[in-house]
Amino acid sequence: MTILDPIGDLLTRIRNGQMVGKASVGTPASNARIRVLDVLTEEGYIRGYTKDIDERGHPTLRVELKYLEGQPVIRMLKRVSTPGRRVYSSIKDLKLVYNGLGINILSTSVGVMSDVKARQLSVSGEVICSVF
Repeated sequence: MTILDPIGDLLTRIRNGQMVGKASVGTPASNARIRVLDVLTEEGYIRGYTKDIDERGHPTLRVELKYLEGQPVIRMLKRVSTPGRRVYSSIKDLKLVYNGLGINILSTSVGVMSDVKARQLSVSGEVICSVF
């Protein structure tokens, strides 16, 4: 099965796993997914992830979801840029997510990072997703 939007697939797997209360979810491995998971781990939205190999020999990622008092830490996970509609934003035009309580994940020329770090480095780029 070909996945046309690997980041969208990752975000959907995380959302679905949290809706049913799973401790972890699996997803095929890719560099783009790893970069997004690094930002989510760094910002404290997931516990972490591990790299595995499935029974057919393909690399996979096991994402450890995070809960606080039985409720998922991630309350909203929204894809902004899609393969059919890329959304780019400069730092001065980038809006805060829930008045700074959430983050945007950006793909910049320096790498994939949160909007907080992008503001510190004064770089702009493609808005991948919003997390709260």
